[in-house]
Amino acid sequence: MWRDPGTPADSYYQVRSECTDVPESKFRIKAGKTLSARKWNAAFSTEGYLDIGKTLGRIHRGGIHPSIRGEVWEFLLGCYDPKSSFDERDQIRQRRRAKYAMLKEECRQMFPLIGSGKFVTAPIITEDGEPTKDPIVLQQINSASLSEENDASGGSHTMNQSNGHHPLDKKEIQWKLTLHQIGLDVVRTDRTLVFYEKQENLSKLWDILAVYSWFDIDVGYGQGMSDLCSPMIMLLDDEADAFWCFERLMRRLRGNFRCTESSVGVEEQLVTLASITQVVDPKLHQHLETLGGGDYLFAFRMLMVLFRREFSFGDSLYLWEMMWALEYDPDLFSVYEEHESTHNKSEGSKGKVKSARQCGKFERENMRNGGKSAAAPLPISLFLVASVLKDKSAKLLAEARGLDDVVKILNDMTGNLDARKACTGAMKLHKKYLKKAKNA
Repeated sequence: MWRDPGTPADSYYQVRSECTDVPESKFRIKAGKTLSARKWNAAFSTEGYLDIGKTLGRIHRGGIHPSIRGEVWEFLLGCYDPKSSFDERDQIRQRRRAKYAMLKEECRQMFPLIGSGKFVTAPIITEDGEPTKDPIVLQQINSASLSEENDASGGSHTMNQSNGHHPLDKKEIQWKLTLHQIGLDVVRTDRTLVFYEKQENLSKLWDILAVYSWFDIDVGYGQGMSDLCSPMIMLLDDEADAFWCFERLMRRLRGNFRCTESSVGVEEQLVTLASITQVVDPKLHQHLETLGGGDYLFAFRMLMVLFRREFSFGDSLYLWEMMWALEYDPDLFSVYEEHESTHNKSEGSKGKVKSARQCGKFERENMRNGGKSAAAPLPISLFLVASVLKDKSAKLLAEARGLDDVVKILNDMTGNLDARKACTGAMKLHKKYLKKAKNA
């Protein structure tokens, strides 16, 4: 029987013609399986309430059509409550856009290149807060300042102060020290895509990351955040919407980027990954320990940027949305809104017991096994890594004679992994792990 192989999704994320070694996406848009614009619109009531249960099932079966990916992601990441109406969401959107504009203006007052369409890749201050006087940076700052003065008539300007001529507090120094690193990472992020041939898109990515590092000063900026933010600005036209979608993703992952003098945040997850592997594949765990890889640092990148380097660009987006659909928890919205001005629906839904139908399959498994009773449930990303390791277990056991071999075997998977298969494997391991942990 002939089966429709589906439409390739790569045409939505065009690769530059000179980049010939970029892996093709395995994700296919399939009628009847992939969440289409028609099915998505039909999932809303006339008032705007979303049938999230039916939507999650569709995403798990076939992903999301690229044309609606951004707006669906806003729900998956908890930007909006499925129980909110069209009008309520519009009010929230406008409020958030105004808040982002305020944050961005605050950053621009400190450094005039924010929002100018330019960005820096050289340090702008020293560790003690003194300007570096880099000629290229100074030229860009002066250009941005003159441009604003020409555009604006009257009004107060604080541009001269933002060039480092006033004493900087520790918070501002910390922020300004990260700006050039953000710029260096921006020019390296998804550089094979046509989208980033445009300077305006590079500067938009820089602006969002610069504003975020000021907004969340405790975490600031860490390498890898540009990989997590990049899809947001490709999928959401409005910069503020992209910022808040990224901010919701970072709420899940910011612990990975928290660093102390002795450890990096993601190391805690690596310890948990070791525990999971020890339970689901003790032979492989023992082998890795023998090779000196018991700290699982070889999996650092997978967890840090959610497999962005292991999958093609299109497949990594497909993987993300399946992960988020599987672990979707309707309580997310209430938690995320607690520090914002709330609206009637979110307030009214806080005291209700959530329905299993409104949760993703991964979250339902946690509910059935009492995963919420003690510590917070483990993220599906840990089981995805464990699934990848188990899939390569035979090869690792037979061929890995040192950590270099482990890294090489795992690197050889880049572009060859199947996102759907990886999620299926993660679900199986999760079930096995919960069962063994419960009986332990």
